[in-house]
Amino acid sequence: MKLLRFGAASAEKPGLLDKDGTIRDLSGVVSDITPETLKNGAIAKIAAIDPATLPAVEAGVRLGPIVNGVRNFIAVGLNYVDHAHETGSPIPSEPILFNKAPNCIVGPNDTVIIPKNSQKTDWEVELAIVIGKTASYISEAEAIDHIAGYAVCHDVSERHFQTERGGQWMKGKGSPTFGPLGPWLVTPDEVADVQNLDMFLDLNGTRVQTGNTKTMIFGVAHLVSYISQFLQLDPGDVITTGTPPGVGMGMKPPKFLKDGDQVRLGIAGLGEQQQTFRAWSA
Repeated sequence: MKLLRFGAASAEKPGLLDKDGTIRDLSGVVSDITPETLKNGAIAKIAAIDPATLPAVEAGVRLGPIVNGVRNFIAVGLNYVDHAHETGSPIPSEPILFNKAPNCIVGPNDTVIIPKNSQKTDWEVELAIVIGKTASYISEAEAIDHIAGYAVCHDVSERHFQTERGGQWMKGKGSPTFGPLGPWLVTPDEVADVQNLDMFLDLNGTRVQTGNTKTMIFGVAHLVSYISQFLQLDPGDVITTGTPPGVGMGMKPPKFLKDGDQVRLGIAGLGEQQQTFRAWSA
């Protein structure tokens, strides 16, 4: 299934994308897609419904973040071999983990704001995992059973804040709007091989990132299991799993986002996003 949330910001309704590409309104089946409804079996309940019996939604409606009320937004750094090489970094021996602020999550096509005092706002197309079942000290073999689905995430990053202002990376990762998530939450049964998905990102119509999840250093099952050894993962938690090469800081000379830039990104089978970047204003 391809689940989604549609409508005005902060007033979204749950929906699904049917086989013909029509959005169907799920609000008569589940109240929303949230940590609580995922915990209480929302996906199984939705799977039992014939989409043709659900009301169709008018085309062109705004899409919101795929999960409402995310409590934990975990990110993985330097998780693609080719991205580590382009940044001149050694291959990590264990996953590099940091947090993005949950309140930076926005819809897949919402405007992204370049923060006040930003010097180096950058792009990163990433595969996100949404947890569907509480995971604590689980094995890799158990990991997939704890996943509700996958999505496209734009891990927007401010490199000056991240690497030149001291402290942890999260300072450059959690500014408002820095987490476009969606368009869909794609359930694992629709993803034949999560470790072989093509990825791309275009800046103003020019391809800058091309990659595939097969070059991940630590795969999806390993990441879910690994993280569960240190903290409890709960339904609705999001893990964004790193980016392939082609980010702005890796270019020679480096290139960063500016007011008016247009970014389009996507992952095979998981959909596409498109954002306009705007400078912060009071």
